Amino acid sequence: MSKIRVGIIGTGGISYVHMHGYKQLGDKVEVAAVCDIDENKVKNYASRHGVSKYYLDYNEMLAKEHLDAVSVTTWNSVHKPATIAALNAGVNVLCEKPMALNAKEAMEMEDAAKKNNKILMIGFVRRYGGDTEIVKDFIDGGFFGDIYYAKAVYVRRNGCPGGWFGDKSYSGGGPLIDLGVHVMDLTRYLAGCPLPVSAYGTTFSNMGPNRVKDAPVSWAVSSYDASKFVHSVEDFTTALVRFDNGFTLSVEASFNLNVKQDYADVEVFGTKAGVRIDPEIEIYSDMHKHFVNIQPALTAPNHDEVIFDKEMAHFIYCVENNKQPRSTAHDGVVLMKMIDAIYESARIGGEVKISW
Repeated sequence: MSKIRVGIIGTGGISYVHMHGYKQLGDKVEVAAVCDIDENKVKNYASRHGVSKYYLDYNEMLAKEHLDAVSVTTWNSVHKPATIAALNAGVNVLCEKPMALNAKEAMEMEDAAKKNNKILMIGFVRRYGGDTEIVKDFIDGGFFGDIYYAKAVYVRRNGCPGGWFGDKSYSGGGPLIDLGVHVMDLTRYLAGCPLPVSAYGTTFSNMGPNRVKDAPVSWAVSSYDASKFVHSVEDFTTALVRFDNGFTLSVEASFNLNVKQDYADVEVFGTKAGVRIDPEIEIYSDMHKHFVNIQPALTAPNHDEVIFDKEMAHFIYCVENNKQPRSTAHDGVVLMKMIDAIYESARIGGEVKISW
C-alpha cells in the first residue's frame, strides 16, 4: 500500500507532538507539506523536520499536494475554515481540540465531513491514555455499576499561555475551552457518552494574565507577540452539567487561581465503585463488608508523547481503513454545546437548556 500523505496546518507548539506521532509510523506515513502564516517559522519548521514543501496558505497546499490527511493545529478561530477547506478538498482531518469557537461552527464542520464522506477526528487525546484504557476496562466489565456523578478539574495557579490564548476572538474563551475540554470529554467518555441537557456555570475574571514573573511553567507559552492580542478571557470557570440519563458532571478550570499547585484530575462515581485518575489510578469500593482502595499492578506509560503517538496511529488506522475514530466530530459538537451553555449560563446567571 502507498504511503499516507499528510499535511500539518499550523506549526505552533501542539504541532510538534503531531509530527512526532506521524514519524513514529515510519514508512506508512509521509508528512508531505506543512503550512503556517509566519514564513520564517514554517520554513524553519519544515527544515527541522525534513519536510520538503511549506506553504503560507492552506488552500494552496490542499490544491497542490494531493494529501490523504491533515492535522489542523492552528489557533482555535482557524479550526473551522481550515477543516472545512480540507474536507471539501477530499482530505481527512484530525482537528485539535477545542473543535471550534462555538457549537454552530462545530456543526458546520461535522456537516462538511458527512457531505464529503471524510473522516473528521477531534483531538481529545486523553481518550488514548493508558490510564483511560485501564479504567474503561473496569467500567465496561461492570465493576463500577451505574455511573451517576463525576468531577472534572484542570486548574493552574499561574498559567495563562498568553498571546492568542487570552484573546477571545482567537481562542473562543479561557481555561474552560482550553483546559476544561480535556477533562470534560474524558469524564463523558468514561460515563458512556451520554448527551448533556442543561448547564449552570459561573466565570470569574479577577486576576488577569499571569501574575508572577519568572514562575516555573509546565505548559506551552504562546510564541506570538502578546502585544498583538487583547486579554479578554476568564481566569476561572466552574459549572454543573446534567445529562439525559441523569449523570451529572462538576467542572472546574482555571488559568489563575489561588491553589497550592497546578493539577488535573477526574473522579468518576458509580453505584459499585469510584475512581480517581490524576494520572495515577485509585479505585474505591467495598469487598466482604470492608472498604478497599485498589490500584492496578501494571500501568501503561502515559506521558504526552506516548498518548499523542497513540492518537496519531489511531487516526492513520482510521484513514487507511475508512473507520470512524474513537473521538468523532459528534463528540466535538457535544463538547462545544456544553461549553456554549456554560458560558451563556454565566452571562445570564441561570440554567441553560441544551437542545438536540
